Amino acid sequence: MEMFVDMVLMGLLGITAVAIVFTRHLFTATMLAGAYSLTCAALFVNLDAVDVALTEAAIGAGISTVLLLGTLTLTRRREKAHKGFSWPPFLVVAVTGALLLYGTVDMPAFGDPNSPGMRHVVPEYIAGTRDDIQIPNIVTAILASYRGFDTLGEAVVIFTALIGVLLMVGRRRPDDEEAGTRRPERHP
Repeated sequence: MEMFVDMVLMGLLGITAVAIVFTRHLFTATMLAGAYSLTCAALFVNLDAVDVALTEAAIGAGISTVLLLGTLTLTRRREKAHKGFSWPPFLVVAVTGALLLYGTVDMPAFGDPNSPGMRHVVPEYIAGTRDDIQIPNIVTAILASYRGFDTLGEAVVIFTALIGVLLMVGRRRPDDEEAGTRRPERHP
C-alpha cells in the first residue's frame, strides 16, 4: 500500500510539473508551484521524513508562494509569447542536466553503510546525541544542535527575501510617478 501511495504522489508531482511548464498565466503557475510543494511534503511524510516535510510545507508552499505572489504584484499577469524555440537556454539546461547525471555515477548506492558520510559523520552524530545532547530524536538533535547555525542562516535568507519583496511591493512604480497618479489602494 505504501508503494502505491508513493507512486500516486510521484504521478501527481509529474503532472503538476508539466502543468507548470506549459501554463502561461503566472498566477496559475504560482499556485501550481505551491501545490507541488504540498505534494512533496505529503511524499516526505509517507517516506517517514516528517521534519523535511514540515520544512517543505513551511518554506516551499508557504513562504515561497507568498514571495512569488508579492513578485506578481510588480509584473504582468501573463508570460510574453515567444515567437520560436530558443536553443541557447535549452542547451544550457541540457548540458547542466548531463553534468548532474555524470556526477551521480560515482555516488555510493542509496543507504550504503560503507559510504563516507556513514563512516565518518553519522557515528559522531549518533554518539553525540546520546552522550552530549540527550535528545531521543537524532534528527531533531542534529537540526537543533549540530546544524543550528545552518538552520538559522536559512531562516535569515528567507526573512531577508520576504522583507525585500515587501519593500518592492510598497514603493511606487516609475510609470506611476511620471503620470503623477497613484495606484489604487486595495481594500479586502
